[in-house]
Amino acid sequence: MTLPVLDNTSARRLFLHRHALIEPPSGPAKGADLLSLIHRLGFVQVDSINTVERAHHMILWSRRQSYRPGNLATLLEKDRSLFEHWTHDASVIPSAFFCYWKLRFSRDAARIRARWADWHGSEFHGKIEEVLAHVRENGHCGSGDVGEDEKRGKGGWWEWHPSKTALEYLWRSGQLSICHRRNFAKIYDLTERVLPHHHGLPDPGEAITIDWACNAALDRLGFATSGEIAAFWDLIKPDEAKDWCAAALRRGAIDEVQIEGADGTLRRCFARPGLVAEAAGLPEAPNRIRILSPFDPALRDRKRAERLFGFFYRIEVFVPEPKRQFGYYVFPVMERDRLIGRIDAKCLRSDGALSVRAFWPEPGIRMGAGRMARLEAELARLGQFTDCRGLRFADGWLRGG
Repeated sequence: MTLPVLDNTSARRLFLHRHALIEPPSGPAKGADLLSLIHRLGFVQVDSINTVERAHHMILWSRRQSYRPGNLATLLEKDRSLFEHWTHDASVIPSAFFCYWKLRFSRDAARIRARWADWHGSEFHGKIEEVLAHVRENGHCGSGDVGEDEKRGKGGWWEWHPSKTALEYLWRSGQLSICHRRNFAKIYDLTERVLPHHHGLPDPGEAITIDWACNAALDRLGFATSGEIAAFWDLIKPDEAKDWCAAALRRGAIDEVQIEGADGTLRRCFARPGLVAEAAGLPEAPNRIRILSPFDPALRDRKRAERLFGFFYRIEVFVPEPKRQFGYYVFPVMERDRLIGRIDAKCLRSDGALSVRAFWPEPGIRMGAGRMARLEAELARLGQFTDCRGLRFADGWLRGG
């Protein structure tokens, strides 16, 4: 039987629609409206790099440009309608999903206890109960508040003393939660104190969690292989997603479709019935440029971004000169439903200026007057968001186009 085919333009448009990137980035961006947006995305990755603005703030701003960082803090630290934990990386996640993370807690507890013994040393095993008792008796704390008599490293990101490792283990296994951050450092407390309305809810069990994870991932991706479904939350095993897809296909809950890539090749994926018709009914994206976070959920799967958009992307943080092709930390640039380049920019906060060091258009992208005006308008909006309202362009910043 011939499978339905979703052409590349329609596939890009539908994928970006599921990631809230096809409509104009306008509308309210706090309280229930912001929470609804995060529910739609599923999670927002948290990252410390602050070249222009932290990743989680840029992810939300690129979709709702009225967003400001304090809006997220209210949901996360006051309302507790979000919690911070692990997907493929540290992320903020709707607290309504907390019960499904109990599967991760139980699976991670044994796995990382052994893995981290090789990585950080086994000394943290003897500190787990001591650190838990410290938090229970003294309230929230950070890594600097425990293990004061332990040897400290030279400050490397992964150079953890035993009590810090124990804190992280207790967080990853669900006994502690992050109640807030102090200068971006995690501050932990007992989960029952941070999320009292969610902590005591029953564990839905493995089967229900797998079913939820697969359904929720596919609904947010639009179309996906079983491997992509498993990787979305990084909550279940690839074989579990594969089995779920086979069962869902048999009962007619999902269909198989062919997705056309940017190079014209077809890739078999799973989707909800009626996907091709849904894609045909979507509006065109507005004629504007957006600057995205390198950690944007639409781009975090680099191989999928290359297949779907023809956009080969990596963050060249650890590539030394002269092998580095682009800047130290470059931001993807989107126009309508295409990725048209990457830009190297930095906020000079002491000067209140946004410095643009380089822009590399993708092959075939020409930087005419209209496109240049749209790029500069987006840079001005980004500068307003970050309080770097002056705009500076380095000599030779346009590298082609």
